[in-house]
Amino acid sequence: MWIRSTHEITEDTPFGFYSINMKYAINREADREETLRTFKEIQASAMTEYLKIFNDPIHGHIELHPLCVKIIDTPEFQRLRHIKQLGACYFVYPGAAHNRFEHCLGVCHLAGELVRAINSRQPQYCITSTDILCVEIAGLCHDLGHGPFSHMFDGKFIPQALPELDWEHEQASVDMFDHLVKKNDLVSAFEEYGLTEKDRIFIKEQIKRPSKDQQQESHNDWSCKGRDRSKSFLYEVVANKRNGIDVDKWDYFARDCHNLGISNNFDHLRFIKFARVLKVDDELQICSRDKEVQTLYDMFNTRVTLHKRAYQHRVNVIIECMITEAFLKADKLIKFQGTGGKMLTMSESIHDMEAYSKLNDCVFDRILNSRDPGLKEARDILRKILQRKFYKWVGQTKPKNKVYEKSDNERIKAEIVANGEEEDRQALKDNLIVEIISMNYGMKDLNPIDHVRFYNKSKPEIAMMIRKEEVSRMTPSEFTDQSVYLFTRRDDPEFYQKALDTFKKWCEGKKFSQPRGGSFTSVTMTPHKRQNPDTEEKHMSKRKREDTKRDLCNQYGNK
Repeated sequence: MWIRSTHEITEDTPFGFYSINMKYAINREADREETLRTFKEIQASAMTEYLKIFNDPIHGHIELHPLCVKIIDTPEFQRLRHIKQLGACYFVYPGAAHNRFEHCLGVCHLAGELVRAINSRQPQYCITSTDILCVEIAGLCHDLGHGPFSHMFDGKFIPQALPELDWEHEQASVDMFDHLVKKNDLVSAFEEYGLTEKDRIFIKEQIKRPSKDQQQESHNDWSCKGRDRSKSFLYEVVANKRNGIDVDKWDYFARDCHNLGISNNFDHLRFIKFARVLKVDDELQICSRDKEVQTLYDMFNTRVTLHKRAYQHRVNVIIECMITEAFLKADKLIKFQGTGGKMLTMSESIHDMEAYSKLNDCVFDRILNSRDPGLKEARDILRKILQRKFYKWVGQTKPKNKVYEKSDNERIKAEIVANGEEEDRQALKDNLIVEIISMNYGMKDLNPIDHVRFYNKSKPEIAMMIRKEEVSRMTPSEFTDQSVYLFTRRDDPEFYQKALDTFKKWCEGKKFSQPRGGSFTSVTMTPHKRQNPDTEEKHMSKRKREDTKRDLCNQYGNK
C-alpha cells in the first residue's frame, strides 16, 4: 500500500481537530475501506473534554456527545420539555411533573453505557464509535413523536379522531427526526462526525423496526438496512421487540418511581454488568447471567406495579378520558400552522411535522383560556378537571376466561346498555364510559422471560433458556390480567344506581365478578368494632369494680 497525497489542513475550532482534504492513491480496495473506517472512527469519537455534562437526578452527571447536544438544541427537541412523561398522572400524583425531555436524555445515556460495557467485554463484535453514537442518538430521539399528554394522545385521542388510521408515536418519532435534521441543517453536522445516510437509517430503524410488509419485500430474512445481521444485537438496546428488556424501560422505571414515590426493585446497573452478546438461532442477542433471572421477573413486576398504582390508576384513567373528550370537541377549532403556512387541526397535524412540532401540553391551557364560544363545551370539561369534579366511577369487574381488546369498549358499552330498562337506555348510552384496563408483562399473555437467553459462569459462550418452573413455584402461571371499568358522566345518585344495576345485570349474564368500588358507596351496616386486646383486660377490671361498688351500695343502703 502506498499513499500519494496533496492535502489542505484547516483547523476545526470547536474541537481542536484537523479536517484533512486529501486525494488518495491507494492501490487495494480493502486498504481504501480500512482508511475510510479509521477516519470515520476518529470523527465519531469525541474527546472527553468536549463532551457536554448534564446533572441528572436519576443517573447523576452524564456525558453526552457534541452531536447529541446539537440535536438537543433544536426547537423540535426542546418541545419535549412541555410534554408530561406520565400525561394526566400529574393530576393524581403531584410529583409526576417530569417531562419527555429528561427521559430522552436518560435513555441516551443508558444506551451508550450498555453498548460500551458490551464492547469492553466482547471486542470481537467490533462495535465502533459510530455504532455507539448511532445507538445514543436513537435513545435520544426515540420519543420525539409523542403528542400532548404522551400516551393519551396516540392511545385515546387519535384512535377516536381518526378511527380508520393505524398510527403510532414511533412513526411520528421517525418523521420528526427527519424533519429535525432537515430544518436545522444537521446533515453537515452528522457528516462532521462521520455519520452517513446509512447511519441515519440505522438510527430510525432502532426507533421503529421495519414493518412486516417491508420484511416480506426483503429477499432475505434480515430486513434492516442500517446494519447487517452481525450487529443485530444493537437493535435490542433502545427498543427491544424480542422481550421488552431495554434502556427505555430502565430509565422510565427509575425516573417514574423516583417522582411517584414508588419503590423500584430493579437495578439496571447490575444488568449492564452481566450483559453478554451470544449467538442464538443464527442471530446475536443480548443475554444475561442465569442467576439474574429472578431480577428480571422483579423488573416486570415493577412494570405491573407502576401500571396498577399510577399509569392505569382509575382517577388517571377518567381524567385522560375527560381531556380526550375536550380535545375531540376542540379539534376542528384549534389549528396549527404547518408546511407552506397551511393551518391544520390537531388530528391533521400528525401528517405534517411542521405543525406537529407546535403541539404539546399547552393545548390544555389554550382551550381553557380561550373565549371562542365554539370551545365552551371543551372548556367546561377542562374546568371540571381543575375543580376535581370528575366523572363518577360506577365500578369494575374482572372478565372470566376472556381477553378483550381496547377497541371492544364500545361493543361492551352497547351490551351493558341493552341490560338497562328501556326508558333508561338512551341516557345510559349518552353517559356511560367503558374502559378496558390490561395489566401484563409487556407481551400480552406471554411470558417475556421465555424470550430471554441466559449463560452460566462455567459456560459463558453458550446461550440457554430458563423455564419459569426452574425459577420458583411462586412464579406467575398467567401473565395478563384485565378489568372492565365503568364510569358515568352524570353525578346524581339516582342515575348512578341505575347504571350500577345495569352493570350488575351485565356481569351476571357474563358470569363475571360482581362490580366493586364506585363513587356513591353506601354503607348498609356499621362494621363490628373489634376490641383491642391490649385494653380488653383493663375494661373488664373497670366493669368489675363498678359492679362491686354497686353491690356494696345496695347492700348497705338496704340496711
